[in-house]
Amino acid sequence: MKDNLKFRNDGTFVIVQFSDIEFIDKFDYDPDSPKLDEDTRRLMEMVIREEQPDLIVFCGDVIASARTKDPIQSFRNAVSIAEESRTPWAAVFGNHDSEGSVSRKAMHKLQLEHEFCVAKEDPSGVSGAGNFTLSILSNQEEVGAVLYFLDSGDYSPYGGYDWIRRDQINWYVSESQEFTEQNGGEPLPALSFFHIPLPEYNDAWDFHVSHGQRLDGVCSSPALNSGFFSAMVEMGDVMGTFVGHDHANDFCSTFHGIRLCYGRSTKYVSYLDGVRNDHFPTGARVIKLKEGERDFETWIRQNDGTVVYEQPEHQPEGRRV
Repeated sequence: MKDNLKFRNDGTFVIVQFSDIEFIDKFDYDPDSPKLDEDTRRLMEMVIREEQPDLIVFCGDVIASARTKDPIQSFRNAVSIAEESRTPWAAVFGNHDSEGSVSRKAMHKLQLEHEFCVAKEDPSGVSGAGNFTLSILSNQEEVGAVLYFLDSGDYSPYGGYDWIRRDQINWYVSESQEFTEQNGGEPLPALSFFHIPLPEYNDAWDFHVSHGQRLDGVCSSPALNSGFFSAMVEMGDVMGTFVGHDHANDFCSTFHGIRLCYGRSTKYVSYLDGVRNDHFPTGARVIKLKEGERDFETWIRQNDGTVVYEQPEHQPEGRRV
């Protein structure tokens, strides 16, 4: 099943992004956990049925490992929806994926065992688990677009969340340079997927027009800015980045030519003091690429089956103090 991604005959390629599905078998603050997982499963099955994606991306927090008795089985349960649909899929990992008894390295090895997983083994000497690229072939059997997947880590030794490390950025730059050289010196259209939003997501919301919602307040970005965004700007290939992590954020905003996008939280939007409060419907983000174009369309499929093509506009308000 590896290396079989290709634009359709009509020149399109559709990606479904599931974010923060957090499959578990024991939920400390909600005895209805099994029902939540079943609801999430039905939502995912509906989205796959309606969108017929060419690729499914699990964008981190596939499981809530600290609350599950068997992280491996929980992961298998989570990705079984993609496997049963026989749809190519890949996962990056979030902070909750490695809080339990199974390491990120082991979790990445586990995903590679699945028949329809198209993720790849980690490059040697690069931090994290789940750093890889996927190529989408054109109808002329040439590389038409590139997808970058990176491990944004879990928790920082300085407090707060982890960051994409310097060796990961160097790896991305090297991969990008190679793809550009193979394409005659022209950067290929590319997207990037990771879990924890970059600090630039805050700047995009504060100083540029955005579309969508930021109800989680200041984005839970890394403790340090390691420079991954500037590397993408310099390489000129990545058109958009896609993250999860902040469940009540679902906005997109263009910043220095790159569209910074959240997914739509797939399992729940908010739990506060043990009470679930979904400020808006759970769902999934859908991304459609067009062969030969440096652009993409994106929309949200909600849990009731409705589609949101146009999200509310937010005008920049400047830095909050």
